[in-house]
Amino acid sequence: MFYRLEDGHGLPHDPFKAIVAPRPIGWISSIARDGSVNLAPYSFFNAVSGKPPIVMFSSELRKNTLENVEETREFACNFVGEPFLKEMSDTSAALPHGESEFDFAKIEQAECNEIAPPRVKAAYACLECKVIKIINLKDLRDEPTNAWTVFGQVVGAHIADEVMTEGRFDLEKAKPAARLGYRDYAVVRDIFELKRPGQA
Repeated sequence: MFYRLEDGHGLPHDPFKAIVAPRPIGWISSIARDGSVNLAPYSFFNAVSGKPPIVMFSSELRKNTLENVEETREFACNFVGEPFLKEMSDTSAALPHGESEFDFAKIEQAECNEIAPPRVKAAYACLECKVIKIINLKDLRDEPTNAWTVFGQVVGAHIADEVMTEGRFDLEKAKPAARLGYRDYAVVRDIFELKRPGQA
């Protein structure tokens, strides 16, 4: 089938997010200027640069996380492994501003080293980030949308010893979770190496 977006897909559910899949989950912790903390999962998340390391997440609608990072220019991205799927899902609850998802989902927090927001203590990894740019995305007509993309440069990283093997972050141990379309998720289990042309 083919459909023009302006005409609609005619399906029971929008296939867009299922086509762009799997997507890493950005489990973003942030802090407001008043000291209240927030923890929320974002499925529009990824790394966009390696040198320097830069990650991005995109918020549809103005949510607490977006307002926090606008105020303080810092956030932490907590790795979502298979054991934390329920807790991650619990933090997607729509709570009033100032009410902590850490408390709601019974997640222990720990201090970060380079930024003020806390991190998920039990997460296998965490990237401490400082905001370098926030963009209100525009459409083809140059009209502003209800999506804001946040770019953060990584200034510190935590890795749990239990998922390190011979100096490598062991994804077979960490079992990263990913967002698919609809209500679907996946856990990465089948990992293999594939050399590029010219690689030894």
